[in-house]
Amino acid sequence: MWRGHSCPRPLWSALTIIPMLVLASASPRRQELLRNAGITFDVQPADIPEDPLPGESAKNCAERLAREKALAIARQRPQDVVLGADTVVVVDSKLLGKPADAADAARMLHLLSGREHQVITGVCLVVGGLASVASETTLVTVNELTDQDIANYVASGEPMDKAGAYAIQGIASRWIPRIEGDYSNVVGLPVALVFRMLREITSQFPILSSHKIRGS
Repeated sequence: MWRGHSCPRPLWSALTIIPMLVLASASPRRQELLRNAGITFDVQPADIPEDPLPGESAKNCAERLAREKALAIARQRPQDVVLGADTVVVVDSKLLGKPADAADAARMLHLLSGREHQVITGVCLVVGGLASVASETTLVTVNELTDQDIANYVASGEPMDKAGAYAIQGIASRWIPRIEGDYSNVVGLPVALVFRMLREITSQFPILSSHKIRGS
């Protein structure tokens, strides 16, 4: 994908500015996932509307938003590699993003209660003006939730900035007996997919590290 003419040393080594991976997201969960995987990165959140387009599928929506986030930051940092991501939850063909308020969070949790749903994360890497887009889908099973379960969970505040109004790595883990697919995708970033995409360009500049992890 990122192929060029062969040269005796990495393309980026001759540059004064060493390119970095830039995460176009303020999500602390995505940052933690990258740190845990030993991937070096800087953070520069993109500020774009996250509304789906009329008739847009969940997969297309997640991939489009990931691309828009990455491109928005890539215009400001053309020398770097920019990673954009967007996560959506799908149940009964309904696309669930982040809840607007407590009532919206409760509505989403009622929809998820006692059934399976999909979590889809779109991922986009932009380097040299070229965008590579992919997505990961995970199937999640949620146990039956009582009205009191939902009320207490919403009151905890945990659902409020999460797609689908829950965090699998938090309190909601008590109600999730089974998933099929990538766990990190449900948290907010399919690390294995991102790593595969990054490996295509790691020979060009140092993006992976086993010792010094940068980010915030």
